[in-house]
Amino acid sequence: MAKPQEKVSFGQRLKQIGMVFRFTAKQDRWFAPLAFAAVVIPLALTVVAFLLWGWFWIPVGILFALLCLLIVLNLRSNRAMMNAAEGQPGAAAQIMENMRGDWRVTPAVTSTTQMDMVHLVIGRPGVILLAEGNPQRVRGLLGQEKRRLAKVIGNAPLHDYVIGTEEGQLPVRKLRMTLMRLPRSLSGKDVNSLDKRLKALTARPQLPKGAIPKNMRPPRGAFRQSRGR
Repeated sequence: MAKPQEKVSFGQRLKQIGMVFRFTAKQDRWFAPLAFAAVVIPLALTVVAFLLWGWFWIPVGILFALLCLLIVLNLRSNRAMMNAAEGQPGAAAQIMENMRGDWRVTPAVTSTTQMDMVHLVIGRPGVILLAEGNPQRVRGLLGQEKRRLAKVIGNAPLHDYVIGTEEGQLPVRKLRMTLMRLPRSLSGKDVNSLDKRLKALTARPQLPKGAIPKNMRPPRGAFRQSRGR
């Protein structure tokens, strides 16, 4: 099920918008000039309309200026966030968690100590694996994860992408649009059923590889005592 959205007060909303303004202005040098133009041009046209046709156009012009400003803020802030996320570990999972719609995201369902990771996403397009890290290592992780998931997903479509900027990889800034264009092959009921099966699969405890840590080893003589009983 999709997560219910928490109610945000008007003051919190204004605070969030202010944070987005500051972040975007810091990341994008074109944001301030574009935001200025988005406000000044509609207000200048409003003054002309007021002189020609009366005061009725004043509130219309103000609302239109605010609308233009929000459009510029939305476009440039998304661009700034994508630029900031480029190359950051876990960026793909964070973008998916903030996407609208019913997307079930499990970040780093498998990973390595070198910050290579594969994220698991379940949605109407099916099962999606997003790999981040060294291309050679993550392709091996993808192969392992695909073989593991093939046992439980049945006929559900399986998509996999390697996030990056090299040839054959998916840039993080194109991730959202790419997944939104995938065909919706599953119903909401199918997504729920698939989510339960995959959660049961990923919830299985896995023993750590290598030597057993000292704090997990049984005390000396424990095996001899158990055999002597």
